[in-house]
Amino acid sequence: MLDHLKIFVRDPAASRSFYAAALAPLGYAVMNEQEDGTVGMGVDFPHFWIAPGDRTGFIHLAFRAAGTDVVDAFHAAAIAAGATDNGAPGPRPYHPEYYGAFVLDPDGNNVEVVNHGSIAPL
Repeated sequence: MLDHLKIFVRDPAASRSFYAAALAPLGYAVMNEQEDGTVGMGVDFPHFWIAPGDRTGFIHLAFRAAGTDVVDAFHAAAIAAGATDNGAPGPRPYHPEYYGAFVLDPDGNNVEVVNHGSIAPL
């Protein structure tokens, strides 16, 4: 299951305004705003993120895992398949039970697998 997607934009304020309006008919709303201009949007939880950056076209894609063992297995399989490590499996500071792993795919996109434990995604 797809957990979240993050795109990088040159003008976060303009993109926030655009996506908030364009996705409103789908029920999306801004659910999380961070000091650096990163914005999370969604219906039940923020699974679409906009972040400031000059790497437009670069994507952060995260898949949800049923357990931390699946996160570990993903990381090992991705590395064996030729991915570049971008964050070994382990806890992350996003919430107390967030456990994720990150790799870069052959094109340099950041691919994550995350388990939220018993906490609903933020």
